[in-house]
Parts: sequence; C-alpha cells; structure tokens
Amino acid sequence: MLAGLEQTRLAVRRSARVLVFGIACALSVFGGTTVRAQIASGGAADRTAGSARQVEQTQREEGEAILALADTAMAGKVGPSDFALRWQNDFVKAQRGTFVPFTLTVDSTQFVRRSALVYVRAIRRPTAPPDRRRQERETPPAGAEAAYPVDAIFPVELLPASTGVPEAGSRISRGFSVPPGDYDVIVVMRERVDPATPRARPKAAVLRQPLSVPDFRTSELTTSSVIVADRIAALADAVPANQLAERPYVIGRNEITPAADRRFGRDEELIVVFLVYNPMVSPDGQFDVRVEYHFFRKGAAGAAVGEGQPGQPPGRTGERYFNRTEPQRFNPALMGAAFDPGTGEPVMAGQVVPLAGFEAGDYRLDVHVIDLLSGKSISRDVLFTVGS
Repeated sequence: MLAGLEQTRLAVRRSARVLVFGIACALSVFGGTTVRAQIASGGAADRTAGSARQVEQTQREEGEAILALADTAMAGKVGPSDFALRWQNDFVKAQRGTFVPFTLTVDSTQFVRRSALVYVRAIRRPTAPPDRRRQERETPPAGAEAAYPVDAIFPVELLPASTGVPEAGSRISRGFSVPPGDYDVIVVMRERVDPATPRARPKAAVLRQPLSVPDFRTSELTTSSVIVADRIAALADAVPANQLAERPYVIGRNEITPAADRRFGRDEELIVVFLVYNPMVSPDGQFDVRVEYHFFRKGAAGAAVGEGQPGQPPGRTGERYFNRTEPQRFNPALMGAAFDPGTGEPVMAGQVVPLAGFEAGDYRLDVHVIDLLSGKSISRDVLFTVGS
C-alpha cells in the first residue's frame, strides 16, 4: 500500500447510524403557497408602522424583479451576468423523491451590499414530444400561477469563503427534493436594494443548470453521489430543524463541507464520502459489503490498459494504475447488531487520503462497492487533479 494512504476516519462509526440527510425545508416547495403569492401578500408585520410601508414596497418590488429575471431565462433569453455564479450539487436518497443538496459560489467582492436574494426554480424537461391536447388541459388559465417542482426565494448574507482564498468567493448551500427525472434549474441572485437609495441598480446574475436526477427507489445495489469534501465535522448534537435549510450536507451527526473544486495541493487530503443503498440482507440479519478504492493516473508515460495484479481493475485508455488503499468491510460485526440496512438504513463509507505521495497530474479514483452476499457490484468515478 502506498505510504501515507490511510483508511477513512469516517466509516465504521456507530454514532453515524442515523444516516439521513437534513432536508432543506426552505426549498421543499411542492404545492402550497407559491413565491408569487408570498410576494403579493406582503408582510403584515411591516404594515404596523407607517415608515415600514416603504420597506414592504421595496421588498415586493425586489421579489417581482427577481421573478421577472427567472421568467426571462425560462423563455430562453439572456439575463444579466454582473458576476460569476457557479453551481455544484450531489444526489442522495430522500424519504420522498431524491434530495439534491447544492452549493452556489459567487464573487461577493462585486457587490456593493453583501446582502442578496436568491431564487431557485426547477422545471421538468419533457421526455416525449408534447401532446397538444394534454398541454391544453394542463396549461393554467390566463392570470393563474404556474406550479413548479421547486419554487423558492430566500435571503443570504455573502460572507468571504472560509478557505481564506479570495478567488474562492462566497458559498451558499441549500437543497431540495424532487421526483427522479430531467430538469432545468434556474437560479437568480440579485443584490438587495438599499431602501435609502432605491434607485440604484442592483447587480444580478442568472444561471440555468440542467439536472438529471437519479431514481433511488430501487431494490438494486446503488450509491449516492460520491461527495468530495473539504472537511467533515463530527457534531455533538443533532442539528435543529430550523437550521437544516442552511445545512443540507448534514448526515446524522456528521456535517460535510463540499470541496469548492477537484484540484488539490500535495499538502492537502482527498476526502470522499458516500452512502451505499440496498445491500443484500439474509433472513438472520447478515450483510457484508466490501469497498475498494483504486487510483489511476491519467496521461502517465507508457500508459496501458489491462495491466495489474489479481483483483486490480483494468485502466482505461490513456491512464495507468497508480495505487490503492486498504479495502473496507461493513458487516454486523463492525457496524453493531443494531444497524440494519434491511430497514432502509444506508451504509456510510469514505476515505481520507493524504496526497503527499501523489505526483502532480490528473487522477481517477475508482470506488468499487461489492455486495459479498449477492455477488453484485457497482463502481463510481471521482476525477481530481493534484497540483504542485
């Protein structure tokens, strides 16, 4: 085994038995009051004071403006791009549908005010040519509000990234649950209006992100996304429900901070974590999962495919096998008798790999999950770069 590679400090923790992602209720807008209705209703508390009416009016105009930008993007027109807005997301199983935790990265130095509004809208992409009669039946009448799988607006404070790297920008994490399928997600971020200077033009940016949401409602062996993390913190207590909206990467008593990108220095660590769903469970409650982590270097001199020792997976064109970590095992003896994947509890697996032994270059991590009882297996790829 390569010197410096160490087995994960994340897995085989009995404290992580409850492995359910915190569902961000602020974005779980399925039915109920739409954003347009919320904006139209205004704030009753603001009307209690005459001076607050101007604030209420400003907030209503802000909401209408951000919805207009989303409508423009939905119509295929180009929206404002006063600053760069970057999206990254993962997929995990939820009680209903699939949970999509996501992170937005923005250069907050471009803002006059550090306060902003963010609007998220998800639109289902048609999977077949439109049926005109069905379309007519489902099209809301003039003046009626359209219903979207995700339709949410929330305020954010743009704080510098905790990495201390200025170009990393501010990062905002939220999440939503949707049924499996193909979507277009429209994100609008707009600087808040200062009531003292309401005529100043706030900066804004629009992002349109295609999203293919997997279906975890299956009995087959599968996994969540492999989340590449900057760090993982063990929590002393469960996260209160009113904080879950802003902390969608909480798994049980662990909180993941997703990595801003897939580029790392040799003085850093590669941290990956994921959930394994539906391993075979015998009638007497036995299960046995083995997880292997194989590293391939891309563009290595004399690259070859198919070389290696027994049990070593073949490489792909243009890459050579680099090394591996010790495999992990998950079974009742290690997880404890109380852990029962037969009830739907996923197995949490992962690795923390120091990169000091990696030369600068591009790599692929092959995560290979093997159900030793059923003989089934599944692989996931993680592409990353090690810099000087």
